[in-house]
Amino acid sequence: MSQLEFPLARLKAMLDDLPPTARRIAGFMVEHPERVPAMSASDIAAAVQASEGSVIGLCQQIGARGFAELKIAVAKEIATSRALLHEAITPGDSTADVVAKFTASHAVALEDTAKVLDVAAIDRAAALMAKAKRIEFYGIGTAAPIAEDAAYRFLRLGLDTKAVTDSHGQAVSAAFTGPQVATLTISHSGRTHETLEATRLAREAGARTICITNYGKSPLQNHCEVVLFTAAQETKYRMEALSSRIAELFVIDVLYARLALARWERSLAAIQKSYDVIATKRVSPAPEK
Repeated sequence: MSQLEFPLARLKAMLDDLPPTARRIAGFMVEHPERVPAMSASDIAAAVQASEGSVIGLCQQIGARGFAELKIAVAKEIATSRALLHEAITPGDSTADVVAKFTASHAVALEDTAKVLDVAAIDRAAALMAKAKRIEFYGIGTAAPIAEDAAYRFLRLGLDTKAVTDSHGQAVSAAFTGPQVATLTISHSGRTHETLEATRLAREAGARTICITNYGKSPLQNHCEVVLFTAAQETKYRMEALSSRIAELFVIDVLYARLALARWERSLAAIQKSYDVIATKRVSPAPEK
């Protein structure tokens, strides 16, 4: 995938990590994508009270040589994508409004994540996990249940997995990893102290480190061999707490499927075995009278 593909999805995901001037420029492009192809760099600069150099700098930051190249990429994205707007809920919204907005929010998060997700990175992550003797999953706060769900999913493939969601437990466990352990850290912001520290310790211990985080630059990426991006946008009422989790689960689903395919026969046997075990935990249907 070219770095310049889907610039609007990338800009949306980067908004909160950009400095004020770049954020105004990116925000204008995201909010008025249909106007961008007809504008010049100086037009954008005037619209947001920024310099033309700042506009060019942002274009280069997402992989374009200049504004002209970015305009072409934006026009292509508009032509090939559904223009769903990510709207925040407001106090006057009806239940129907909330349903519609959350549906659009989650759809956008999934669509944008599919746009920024690097399939080569998925392959690299799956290869590291397949070779590992143990896989540890780290998550704090809203990422904790995602880590636990992921550990359980991969356990059912017959892999040795472990979810660590306590900050002290993460640090100690990470320190005792090594080259034969793979770690997968889940953090929407990529800036949470606890998971940053655990991932750093795992990397220093020689573990093969992978992370799932929102698109843009974050400290977490400095400690990871493989970075898998989501693209879930924040809103005033923290809708990203739901959208980001859906995007993260989507990436885990893709990674799970890729790893299962890489070890197909063993995966089928493990899935069948786990299914048989779980079947004993279910209540049998009542006999028909």
